[in-house]
Amino acid sequence: MDNDLPVTDNCPGFGSVAKYIAVSTREASYDVRSMAKTSTKVFVLEVMGRHAGWIAAAGGLAADAENNIPILILFPEVEFDQTSFLSRVKQNVERHEYCTVVVSEGARGMDGKFLAEQGSRDAFGHAQLGGAAPVVANMIKQALGYKYHWAVADYLQRAARHIASATDVEQAYAVGKAAVEFAINGKNAVMPAIVRTSDEPYTWEIGAVPLSEVANVEKMMPADFISADGFGITDACRRYLQPLIGGEAYPPYRNGMPDYVQLKNIAVAKKLPTTFELG
Repeated sequence: MDNDLPVTDNCPGFGSVAKYIAVSTREASYDVRSMAKTSTKVFVLEVMGRHAGWIAAAGGLAADAENNIPILILFPEVEFDQTSFLSRVKQNVERHEYCTVVVSEGARGMDGKFLAEQGSRDAFGHAQLGGAAPVVANMIKQALGYKYHWAVADYLQRAARHIASATDVEQAYAVGKAAVEFAINGKNAVMPAIVRTSDEPYTWEIGAVPLSEVANVEKMMPADFISADGFGITDACRRYLQPLIGGEAYPPYRNGMPDYVQLKNIAVAKKLPTTFELG
């Protein structure tokens, strides 16, 4: 979902998360714009992504040629410069009357620390993050005095099946099907991968990649996907992201609510040893 696995064009789930964030960013931005003259001027949306800014980048899709939305994106890959950031917020508010900020939970300051770091650690030894959105929002309030609202997408961004990308749903089923076929045919220690064969029109196929090329490797945002000022996405990034959010795949509805199949989630006995070597 974080889209940080290497080799594969994208990760199943990411297209739908990206669609949810892009749509939410556009809708919230229009809401803020409607009240900016007399009230709230800044909206801050925090999204998942501890080390990679793919989900945050999706917020940039909310703005296009027909939707001139002033959006600033804070990526984990770009060192956060408070002075530069506040200057851009001020510039956007003075020019557009409002500003939207999409911040990755993993955004880091110039000292290398997470903006949201609380000082505690989780079970994996990772820094426990307390929320980058309120930190950024309060920073804006203290420096510029603008009224703000902030939100954390959290579980909503990965659970929003009601607004899934049709591309993502098709790819997810294809990857799952390939995984079963690999297993039946004795093709072990490989991961089904989505291989992009064309941008326009967007075409893809399923391939296979050795797990040894995937394990413990994170795919970060390429430098040419992030704008020169560090606060936006480039045309290259837009060409990559746009087809992944394409199409709608609505679930069935009953009594006005999505009618989802509910699995029993019965665990099976473990068959593999605690540690094993990849073949």
